Amino acid sequence: MIRNKIATLLTARLSGFLLLTFSLMFFATGSRATTDNYLIGIGKWDVTGTAAEIGMMGYADTAQKSSGIHNRQFARTFIIGQPNGKRVVFVNVDAGMVFQAVNQKVSEALESRYPGLYSAENIVLSATHTHAAVGGQSHYTLYNFTIGGFIEQNYDAMVEGILKAVELAHENLAPGRVLYASGQLDNASMNRSLIAYNNNPLQEREHYGSSIDPDMRVLRFMRGDQPVGMISWFAVHPVSMTMENTLLSSDNKGYAQYLFERKMAASGHDHFVAAFAQSNNGDMTSNLWLNGKGPTEDEFENTRIIGERQFDKAWDIFNGTGEQLSGPIDFRHAFRDYSNQSVDGRYFADGQSRNTCVAALGYSFAAGTEDGRPAGDTWHEGQLQPTVISSILSTVLFFPSEADRECHKPKPVLLATGKAFPVPWTPEVLPASILRIGQFAILAVPGEFTVMSGRRIRQEVTDVMPDIHYSTIAGLSNAYAGYVTTPEEYAKQHYEGGSTHFGPWTLPAYRQTFNDMATAMKSGANVVSGPEPRDLSGFQANFTTGVVHDQTPIGKSFGELVDASEVYASYKAGEKVKVRFWTGHPRNNLKTMDTFVEVQRKVGSNWQVVATDNDWETQYIWKRIDGFWGTSQARIKWFIPEGTPAGTYRIVHKGDKKTIFTGKIKPFTGVSPEFKVN
Repeated sequence: MIRNKIATLLTARLSGFLLLTFSLMFFATGSRATTDNYLIGIGKWDVTGTAAEIGMMGYADTAQKSSGIHNRQFARTFIIGQPNGKRVVFVNVDAGMVFQAVNQKVSEALESRYPGLYSAENIVLSATHTHAAVGGQSHYTLYNFTIGGFIEQNYDAMVEGILKAVELAHENLAPGRVLYASGQLDNASMNRSLIAYNNNPLQEREHYGSSIDPDMRVLRFMRGDQPVGMISWFAVHPVSMTMENTLLSSDNKGYAQYLFERKMAASGHDHFVAAFAQSNNGDMTSNLWLNGKGPTEDEFENTRIIGERQFDKAWDIFNGTGEQLSGPIDFRHAFRDYSNQSVDGRYFADGQSRNTCVAALGYSFAAGTEDGRPAGDTWHEGQLQPTVISSILSTVLFFPSEADRECHKPKPVLLATGKAFPVPWTPEVLPASILRIGQFAILAVPGEFTVMSGRRIRQEVTDVMPDIHYSTIAGLSNAYAGYVTTPEEYAKQHYEGGSTHFGPWTLPAYRQTFNDMATAMKSGANVVSGPEPRDLSGFQANFTTGVVHDQTPIGKSFGELVDASEVYASYKAGEKVKVRFWTGHPRNNLKTMDTFVEVQRKVGSNWQVVATDNDWETQYIWKRIDGFWGTSQARIKWFIPEGTPAGTYRIVHKGDKKTIFTGKIKPFTGVSPEFKVN
């Protein structure tokens, strides 16, 4: 009897426990299903280009050629989709620009690899705009001119890196959610063209209250309780590294990414991906002194400070309260020929329509910016009157007509790149797109929009779609064709206005395109797109000498130290280790997802890697010694960080040589003497 009562009681309690457990599991599952409302995928891959003797993209200075690595460049991919529904893809690329040639190849490959899932319509490839990455990836002459032509190795590195990052994101698609939050950062940017900005209407300027865009917009990607990714959009030029720098670097946005991912890894999130993306940065500089420097005289310190300020603000926003995004995933994409657009009269006070112009650059384009002026005083910002040399150049090179000149006024035409023969030097058929994630929209533009231009684009979209509560400009996306200013800023002809390709009505033409896309998205209709951009892949030239061979001085071998006495027996934190190796050309092997440098610490009988060429405290510098003989050195620096554990360390160099007769590429390794860190 007692046994039966005990059995009955245990059965009842067990049944209750199982019911409670099942209920909790059901509740948790149901809650997760409600919370994790999207599919999200995250991926990251190396896109670092050639680390020696190739022109760098951004300052247009032929003397600025790569000579090593400060840190590596990456493509960071985020896929957001509805289960069994639409998907959008945002790829943040540490690059000066993502050119149309790259977009075309990536889109073509993804359409072939994942038919029906990814195409040019739902992919945004956005450049951070670092001025310390190599160029040569464009199919248009203007952007390859100071690089030395089309550099296939750099093009392939970027295309293949983006594809790999998308592939990784696609493979780890899983239920998750996206949260939006924002904050203001007012000490990491300045308006470098205040005279032009102040020509905008007073009421408009008073409404926004600032000549910078201080808003940082952040998306937090979660899977259940686990953070897996973050995108921060903030408008500032990554020009903390100056035109005198020749080390590949992802600049201040890259340092912010580095800090964020390192901090997440320290808390156990090893595969977390943090992207610090570009926004409406056209007139926003990180050089706070407005003379190519600031907040200090040292470019590395400036990179650290501005990067750290972006990181700190993003970290605070990321860890604060966010609003979960919900609702449709959608996208619209449109090509337009911006050299030949009729812009509706609703964009003008007099109600009269206007037309855009054939692409041309003005005198102030040649004047450069506060971030980097060319030598001499031939041109200056705001210049409207011709000089002898400018008159000759504008007439001889591309033969603009009087109608072309009239169309661009008050900009005096210096280079009518759209009139070049047999094809223009700059693209005229350009993409724009909207990626929608619930109540948030990414507005992708193929150039550098000034802060006020970006504000007008965002307003254009939200006026049509009031259920878009939040939006951001994604600058330098999917193609590149210079700057876009407001018509009022254009009238002042500072650098940004002189670099606005399609005349004073360029911004209204883009506003019209975004209105078309937003209207179509709101009604569920398709966008009537324009002509497809031309494919110039078969018409590229490279004027850069390739690697012929590598050799060492007689009696030396690859990986051997130049001078072993340079490495001291011991160092302290805060000191610098320097070592030189006889090496081969870094163009022999880009070391994708690898490194030219390892700092190793002895742990027991093993050596543990504590830093690579991607770490802030290392510098890999390549130096040509004798071009004819083919000798070169790898000069490696390790700035020992505070808090470095005491122990035994060494520097390892990983290189590749090209043999003189066979042309084969062979790897080698160099190892420094051991040294103590006390």
